Amino acid sequence: MADKFSTIDDYIASFPEDVQVILKKVRQSIRKVLPAAEEKIKYGMPTLMLDSRNAVYFAAWKRHIGLYPIYRSDEPIEEELAPYREAKDTLKFPLNKPIPYELIERTVAHLVKRRGGGT
Repeated sequence: MADKFSTIDDYIASFPEDVQVILKKVRQSIRKVLPAAEEKIKYGMPTLMLDSRNAVYFAAWKRHIGLYPIYRSDEPIEEELAPYREAKDTLKFPLNKPIPYELIERTVAHLVKRRGGGT
């Protein structure tokens, strides 16, 4: 099945302007941690790849921005992520509240550290 969007830019451009701003900032936050990551669309969502493996997905929904897969850990960062935990390995950031971009950066850095990957 072909993805609806061929690039992350196409994906972002499909949303209203206010959501585009948020998506661009989420993308920038992830790229601060993964500057060399390859960008793709997988499962219809923006995906950043590290060492030819999916590192992190992000997506806009009607009421939130989702970040996937964010595996649970026993690390202190889990306390900060708790308000955003919804489903298994998912973080949901409500669109009607400030998006914690710095927390997104630290979360992606934590993912990379846990999997032993490089930036």
